[in-house]
Amino acid sequence: MRRKLVAGNWKMNGDLATNARLLDRLASAWTNAERRALTVCVPAPYLAQAQGALQASAVAWGAQDVSEHRSGAYTGDVSARMLAEFGCRHVIVGHSERRQGHRETDAQVAAKARAALAAGLTPIACVGETLAERERAETEAVVGRQLGALIEALGSDTARIVVAYEPIWAIGTGRTAEPEDAQAVHAALRARLHGAGADAVSVLYGGSVKAANAAALLAMPDIDGALVGGASLDADEFLAIGRA
Repeated sequence: MRRKLVAGNWKMNGDLATNARLLDRLASAWTNAERRALTVCVPAPYLAQAQGALQASAVAWGAQDVSEHRSGAYTGDVSARMLAEFGCRHVIVGHSERRQGHRETDAQVAAKARAALAAGLTPIACVGETLAERERAETEAVVGRQLGALIEALGSDTARIVVAYEPIWAIGTGRTAEPEDAQAVHAALRARLHGAGADAVSVLYGGSVKAANAAALLAMPDIDGALVGGASLDADEFLAIGRA
């Protein structure tokens, strides 16, 4: 059965004092009775703070990236085993900002997902197209290639991941895919996952998600939740998205 999930991606934002207020608000306001999952993916230096603030709450925490390597001479990288020691449940892999700014390939993203799974973490694997690719009607081909690389690398373990569709042209721009357009891409991803025997995988939507548009997006049959950027830095806004 597919699980409902709303994940916050703080990106490179936060400070100890601001984080404390945000985390305390989430911990006090979100309860297990709501029967859906809420997680925050924070910058690595704040993982200990998130663990301390959330470990007695119904809110999970995770990281924004992970190394594909278990250990070794990889200065600046953080391994999945290290993240697991901080109680992380999720880790984002393949975010478009990593694919574009750090030139991460489909193969690298798949290797990171595999490393996360090996350490007991659930990777939130991002796929998405640029505006130019969308205008050339290449959306399904692009996201299909990105998801296909994960399926090829993970095999039956594909069933253990979360997928997030994030159209690159909508991330941080204020532009959001219309619910019906997002649903069409989610349906195509769902069909690909079905072919891989991974029907229970949750597929999230990301891209300027906010409380005002969350309900319409999350009402679509193949959208199981959201990967939220800027709005996850506002506790009440993030909670409202979770409750949608």
